[in-house]
Amino acid sequence: MKKFDIPTFYRSSFISQIKNSRKITDPRKKDFTPTTIDFGEVQFLIARHFGFCYGVENAIEIAYKAVEENPNKTIYLLSQMIHNPAVNNDLRSKGIKFIMDTQGNQFIPWKEIKSEDIVIIPAFGTTLETMKILEEKGIEIKKYDTTCPFVTKVWKQSDKLGSKGYSVIIHGKPRHEETRATFSHSTNSASSVVVRDMKESLILGEIILGERPLSDFKEYFGEQCSEGFDPEKDLQKVGVVNQTTMLASETQGIADYFRNVMIKKYGSDNIEDHFADTRDTLCYATNDNQQATYGLLEEEADLAIVVGGFNSSNTSHLVELCEQKLPTYFISSEEEIVSDKLIRHFDYHRKIMLNTKDFLGEKRPLRIILTSGASCPDAVVDRVLDKLLSFFNPLRSKEEILAEMEG
Repeated sequence: MKKFDIPTFYRSSFISQIKNSRKITDPRKKDFTPTTIDFGEVQFLIARHFGFCYGVENAIEIAYKAVEENPNKTIYLLSQMIHNPAVNNDLRSKGIKFIMDTQGNQFIPWKEIKSEDIVIIPAFGTTLETMKILEEKGIEIKKYDTTCPFVTKVWKQSDKLGSKGYSVIIHGKPRHEETRATFSHSTNSASSVVVRDMKESLILGEIILGERPLSDFKEYFGEQCSEGFDPEKDLQKVGVVNQTTMLASETQGIADYFRNVMIKKYGSDNIEDHFADTRDTLCYATNDNQQATYGLLEEEADLAIVVGGFNSSNTSHLVELCEQKLPTYFISSEEEIVSDKLIRHFDYHRKIMLNTKDFLGEKRPLRIILTSGASCPDAVVDRVLDKLLSFFNPLRSKEEILAEMEG
């Protein structure tokens, strides 16, 4: 896989070496068991796969090149490069201005952006409507388009479905940048509707089967479907794609559900005429991160620390998996670990910060699961580990542990 030129301060002196050692011993990722780092009083279970993915490293490399290559120009980002505050704040410090927030609300009016300016398209991609605005302004967009190739793969799959007369069901969060971008591209060639989860999928399935009136479609999906969507006509042939960062098992469950709905309505002999059996469009990194989390959860542990941006979809799903088994704390950096007696962490269900006292408990040795989302730098995970380690009396240094692993 391509090696990217990203700032060295995003890499780490410890976590990155652990990841590299696993790549050497397991290059094909057949083993998703975690790496256990034993410091005596505390043991860390490090996920087999986590942190920066191909799409994120590609986006960061392009963004820093844009700054380097255009010292006298105004440089804009459409919105957050990735869902990580450390990365976005560093780009701001380089003078990059953000045009809009993650919800699409405008910070900088289009009229202020000139043809000679540089506009970076983030890893999530953007809508066709925004692309048209940039093109009409005469802005060069291809050179600094950091759209993840796995996102464009979903767009191509949607086009393929549309060309064969299928409507596209997108499993995603309707307001997420990537889902908005995918929806825009999908509607260019196919009738499209977004379902957030299995609950909404069940409602849509009942409409297809006639178990709910067609009028329910507008009530539940009126703001999540393409213009002119006709549920009576457009739900006769469907295919499922996803926002690449969704929970893989849920996307597969939704696809299986709609396949069964179509079998129930049209019979198994005619299923290919009504359901497109698309391959899962989840990106490899999201899938690997989730598989590595399942590997973590097969081990005995006392608590989990998941590091990443609070608006990161793929990170929230890692939290969702961990919290089903043990106390889980979602943090964006080591700064939320206030002391050995207090941690501030994000409740992604209610979108609020919580304070939890005595989160480390009294059990020794304490076993801590540690992982992060695809947009979190290894250096941040390093600092989280160091902060936690400072509350204990380690029997070995990190250098000794790395030497043992290399030996």
